[in-house]
Amino acid sequence: MAVKYNQWKALLAMAKASLIGIVRSPSAVIFSLGFPLVFILVFGFIGDNGISVKVGVDAATDTSSYLYRQLVKEKSLKLITGQPAAEMEDDLKKGHITAIIRITSRPAAAANAPACDVKVQTSTAATDKISLFNTILRGIIYKADDVYYPRGSVAKLEPVEVLPGRRYRTIDFILPGLLSFSLLSAAVFSTAFLFFSLRQTLVLKRFFATPIRRIYIVLGEALARLIFQVAGAVIIIAIGYFAFGFTLVHGWTTFFEMLVLTSFGVIVFMGFGFVVSGIANSESAIPPIANVITLPQFLLAGTFVAVDAFPSWLQPICRIMPLTYLNDAFRKIAFEGQHLWNVGFELGVIALWGVVVYIVAVRVFKWE
Repeated sequence: MAVKYNQWKALLAMAKASLIGIVRSPSAVIFSLGFPLVFILVFGFIGDNGISVKVGVDAATDTSSYLYRQLVKEKSLKLITGQPAAEMEDDLKKGHITAIIRITSRPAAAANAPACDVKVQTSTAATDKISLFNTILRGIIYKADDVYYPRGSVAKLEPVEVLPGRRYRTIDFILPGLLSFSLLSAAVFSTAFLFFSLRQTLVLKRFFATPIRRIYIVLGEALARLIFQVAGAVIIIAIGYFAFGFTLVHGWTTFFEMLVLTSFGVIVFMGFGFVVSGIANSESAIPPIANVITLPQFLLAGTFVAVDAFPSWLQPICRIMPLTYLNDAFRKIAFEGQHLWNVGFELGVIALWGVVVYIVAVRVFKWE
């Protein structure tokens, strides 16, 4: 009696072989894990201290004055000392520094008279940070006034009421964007190259000589990529959480919801890979076509910069891209504490893209 061919066993065998091939592929590991981890490490170490104001200190400044000592303690200021005046002025004109400050102490004077004179020089090249520097400088002067000239207060300030909250760190914005883009790029490139190679080397044709059905071939390859990308997501999230304090509001629940969202994104984005492999007429044509799909989303879908920061005319284009909604869903689940059923709109848009892409993929995909 003939034994019935087990389609599922064949599917798992294909998935296992494909997964081993992915793990052994340097390019797959680099694009899926290497690049995201490098960016996460860079932004993680920068943290929230990346913004600083560079200020040149004039050689005539009294560095023993109380005001100068307070400026040195200010973490958001980077004071440049010992630089020639001409070179410092040239840096100011080029926007390399925000301002040049000179603090000159006065001789002992009458009560309530200023203890020093402060001269600030800036340029039109530094207009983006000069207001921040002025705010910092005025704040330090006001605090110094309280030390030098004690006076009665015009109002009694009650203790500030502090409510529990979460600090939104740089890693909380960057990690979801990099995770989403790694899913997109890996799904598109690996799927496109794989099925084009299988078709060109006649491997698919040999598969057709076996009892395995075509749908199981696709499902086996998809399962391998799904397992690899979910494993990569676990590593990325774990490094972000343990090394840089990435926020998982509900702990394990949030973590598992992010993995479910990862799986959903991989499945949808693989459709783009099927389209690319179907319309490419040579292996060298795959990268340009795939980059047309992935690069605009990398730049415009809120991976590094929030969509709201783009010009108003560009934002509708950003809002069309599926990666934008995957980024938003990841951030809402991880930081805002929402659940999968709370991001139904984002999931709906991604699913709609999936339906459209797979319809196109069915029409253009070639088995032989």
